[in-house]
Amino acid sequence: MNTSKLLLFTGWLFIFLNFASCKNKATKLNSELASIDFLRGNLLLCGDGQFGELKFSLSCNYETRENFDLAVALLHSFQYNESEKAFVKVIDADPNCPMAYWGVAMSIYHAAWFPPSKEDLIKGSAVLKIAKGLSMDDKQRDYINAIDAFYTNWETTHHKTRAKRFEAKMEQIYLKYSEDMEAAIFYSLALFSTRDRVGKDYINEKKAGEILENLFIENPNHPGIAHYIIHNYDNPVLAQKALKTARRYASIAPSSAHAQHMPSHIFTRLGIWQESINSNLQSTESARCYAEAAALTGSYFEELHGIDYLVYAYLQKGDNENAEYQYELIKERKKFHPQMLTAITYPLTAIPARLALENKDWVRVANLELQDVELNWELFPWQEAIHHFAVAMGAVNTNDFKTVEQKIEVLKSLHQNLIALNDKTQDIQIKLVDIQIKTSQAWLSFRKNDLKNGLELMQEAVAIERKTSKHPVTPGDVLPAIELLGDMLLELDKPEEALLAYKENLVGHPNRFNGVYGAAVAAKISGKTEEATLYFNQLIQLTKNSNSNRVELKEAKAYVDLQNQSI
Repeated sequence: MNTSKLLLFTGWLFIFLNFASCKNKATKLNSELASIDFLRGNLLLCGDGQFGELKFSLSCNYETRENFDLAVALLHSFQYNESEKAFVKVIDADPNCPMAYWGVAMSIYHAAWFPPSKEDLIKGSAVLKIAKGLSMDDKQRDYINAIDAFYTNWETTHHKTRAKRFEAKMEQIYLKYSEDMEAAIFYSLALFSTRDRVGKDYINEKKAGEILENLFIENPNHPGIAHYIIHNYDNPVLAQKALKTARRYASIAPSSAHAQHMPSHIFTRLGIWQESINSNLQSTESARCYAEAAALTGSYFEELHGIDYLVYAYLQKGDNENAEYQYELIKERKKFHPQMLTAITYPLTAIPARLALENKDWVRVANLELQDVELNWELFPWQEAIHHFAVAMGAVNTNDFKTVEQKIEVLKSLHQNLIALNDKTQDIQIKLVDIQIKTSQAWLSFRKNDLKNGLELMQEAVAIERKTSKHPVTPGDVLPAIELLGDMLLELDKPEEALLAYKENLVGHPNRFNGVYGAAVAAKISGKTEEATLYFNQLIQLTKNSNSNRVELKEAKAYVDLQNQSI
């Protein structure tokens, strides 16, 4: 064979072998993709489909840029199912795009929520295995390696350890690519995911908040920046810093039920009840729209979450009628979309408890029953504990001491169940149930006339509460321990000490109906007329336009009228 023919043959052989190799790789990739149960289908976007503005430079083909950026925007507003579907659209159009697989793995992680299921972890690991076999540049590989650090050895490594690994990798990316805004945003999310969920130092939250606030100045329509500012500042210490952002986030991503709801976290922390109500009326309507579009067999969890906040806000305005109406919407439901079980089970026990406890309707609360739903309550010891605590408080105030003793034992058992899980992400739940146990014991002793022991136990409950953060899924405690301490001190005829307790309560829970009323009564009994008038007037303003029939409001108006007549 002459040289020219040899060269021609070699060239064709190279092309053939290369083609065969590519074909084999494509076949293998298609096989791997087929083995993964991706979420697919039309994106279920209510409203006009607006989720904010962003451009992530790491998308792949230009033709997929729009879907990729939408997927990231959905991810930033925790529309996790829809974000996965959007990233899968990118994969279907460009299966060699590594960042699309990154997006699916991020959508499954749920960084700000609670640990993924075993099935999610298996799926995320499989997705990343494919991604790591693709060609990519250094920056893409850094992103892939960061989320892979969370999934690596998930079978033997605790969630909290893996979350810290992800945070460390994201910090490296944030420092390495200072021009990459998304790196900074996802690093702030990683900081939030590894925060101290129990304590009140808010170290991670402050660090993340500073990063995000600097970015928000020049990027006022970015959904992730606004969203994560709210999450990091969702506490009594930092909430005021997020008020401006909270009032903007809903308009940034008007098609997201979660974006409509999130501002109410800040409104709740600051006691701005009407804005919280407006936020959650929009959120629950959006959630119902999504449930209808998705043809869900059960209610979407965002609706229950929003209703929980609605009931809480209405109760602080003394508006029992609207609070009861919201409860009526969900009290007979049995099926729920299980995307986030904590946000489903918590409202189902907290809402009926609040309605009775906030009104001190002890007979009603003593006779509460767990809602009959298609869930196993034994899997949710913290949420079940709320129910038993509420019944204990009803029983102790109707002198049914035997039931109180039984409920305390149930609470202790649930507390041990939480401890036995050996899950650090549940530490805050353990503390909250501990507070409920001591509170129940305190009032049992108190009602049995062991006043000294009752007061000491109540003070112990308050001491734990002072060191324990609010659980992120809740608008607030079903009954703050410090507020109950004020109630106990009033009954002990110690109004000045009670006033101090109520004031402390109002620092952490501003504009709580019972907190303001308690402070007013304590000030009145202490002979502090001006202070009593101030608090009673505050109660009147709180309930303005709410058509409240609360007897406490009638007392407030009568007292203020009497003071005005004496001027």
